Amino acid sequence: MVRAEFSAIMMHKVLIIEDNPDIARLVAMHLKDIECAAVIASDGAEGLRVFQRGKFDLVVLDLMLPGMDGVSVCQKLRALPGYVPILMLTAKSTELDRVLGLEVGADDYLTKPFSIPELQARIKALFRRVAALSNKQDMQPAEILSFGGLSIDTGKRQVRVEGHDVNLTAKEFDLLLFFARHPGRVYNRTELLDKVWGYGHDGYEHTVNSHINRLRAKIEKDPAKPGYVLTVWGVGYKFAEHAA
Repeated sequence: MVRAEFSAIMMHKVLIIEDNPDIARLVAMHLKDIECAAVIASDGAEGLRVFQRGKFDLVVLDLMLPGMDGVSVCQKLRALPGYVPILMLTAKSTELDRVLGLEVGADDYLTKPFSIPELQARIKALFRRVAALSNKQDMQPAEILSFGGLSIDTGKRQVRVEGHDVNLTAKEFDLLLFFARHPGRVYNRTELLDKVWGYGHDGYEHTVNSHINRLRAKIEKDPAKPGYVLTVWGVGYKFAEHAA
């Protein structure tokens, strides 16, 4: 069953794919407070159908869904043309489950039970990042950044290593591009959360660690001895000034 919560003054349209009706209604209700209209789908297959029929600015996606689970839904959403941010909700709290959701293309995640102010902050941060990315693309000409065997096409949001395409999630690309634009500058995890994710909540520094580990696995010849994204022990991370 699909339910919609609309208001003429709302700016963003959000698809909530969540099988728990109480949680879905709660999220929809509080989305109104940040000027969002919500459409609710109660399972993964229905959510995909609704997404393809409409135009959405964000998807709030539960990991544990009947039939098609959230990971499968996320993969199918990312296979469609265009980019829409995905915030994944999960009752699972293990690092593996969180990393899996991010790996298949989710932009962020929240573990149930979550606080409403944090949910709202995460959603607003995703909207700000999408708007900032759009503004940058409008203002800046596309360019190709090259560092040894690594190239970054900012217009196509494409990364190649030694001539081979590398499939990065949206957040992995944003993180790599941020580093590449500031070679040699050291950032701690809180700064990266603020600059790349758009928020700096204490306790979520592991999100940065997970993304950097996966990014290294995709772009480095030897992730254990990285040549691009370097660890500055006791401080944070930096992009090599003379990346090879």
